[in-house]
Amino acid sequence: MQDATPDSDGSGSETVAAFAGPQGLRAKLAGILYASPAIVPLIVLIVAVAIFGLLLGDRFFTPFALTLILQQVAIIGIVASAQSLVILTAGIDLSVGAIMILSSVIMGKFTFDLGLPPALGVLCGLLCGLICGSISGYLVAYWKLPPFIVTLGMWQIVLAANFLYSGSEVIRSQDIAEQAPLLQFFGRTIEVGGAVFTYGVILLLVLVAVLTYVLSQTAWGRHVYAVGDDPGAAELSGVNVRGTLISVYALAGLICAFAGWALIGRIGSVSPQAGQLANIESITAVVIGGISLFGGRGSVAGTLFGALIVGVFTLGLRLLGADVQWTYLLIGVLIIAAVTVDQRIRRASL
Repeated sequence: MQDATPDSDGSGSETVAAFAGPQGLRAKLAGILYASPAIVPLIVLIVAVAIFGLLLGDRFFTPFALTLILQQVAIIGIVASAQSLVILTAGIDLSVGAIMILSSVIMGKFTFDLGLPPALGVLCGLLCGLICGSISGYLVAYWKLPPFIVTLGMWQIVLAANFLYSGSEVIRSQDIAEQAPLLQFFGRTIEVGGAVFTYGVILLLVLVAVLTYVLSQTAWGRHVYAVGDDPGAAELSGVNVRGTLISVYALAGLICAFAGWALIGRIGSVSPQAGQLANIESITAVVIGGISLFGGRGSVAGTLFGALIVGVFTLGLRLLGADVQWTYLLIGVLIIAAVTVDQRIRRASL
């Protein structure tokens, strides 16, 4: 801090004390990365693609192989987008995978067992996701319960409801294709210059684009960041913290229900056992994607990059003939590295 100095006439100076912020290239770089955390996962993604491209050549650098990565990460990417919203508010949702599965089961069972039109069955599944998310949001916002505990309990409840209602029965792909093809809508494909895109991939890309715009260009998006950064200060500045939290969890639940619909298209059937690792995989994509677990910083685009990094490593190592355990090992290293980088950026930017 710079102290006040006397004026030329000997009177006390009116100079306002100035505070010197962190200086140097390191501090400036940390400031850039703090403001745009998606830069790091984007660089990692580019490097990973380049390395596997050099090692595998034409086997990796083909339109089909690159779009196959998108197809493989589409479901996790959608769920991770929902997880991103929650983590931006400094929370976490352990129930996203279970909500996705239950929503898909409801879509299938309501259509086949209750005889509802497929469109109405899908609507009921989407409503299920919205309700589950809203309940978690209400408990977090009004009862002030820790998000980890609330969503852990919700995960157990929803998962149990899934198996109790479905009886662990699978609705076959052939039956769906004959009687309710709408359920497999997101599994349909379009081909562009040798690249094959499923409607599920298109859903992921549109979702990321819409959420990126909403979070960066709307008042609701700014409120989400404000709540994650400091809920007390956000409330003092006029933000409806409770309403924002409920809307975030409700929207996350709805997005997970869409992921359940896309899951049916991806695997072709309605299976109560599908997507059991979605909770962990979604958190992995979010963390690698540069969203801070402390809330208030990050982007959904970074989450997409995080999911793609996992997809690139998975496909690249598989084409190299490596043991699948190497994939888990490298992803684990990436998770720890991402959290370490986040901590260092936070400290350096203060």
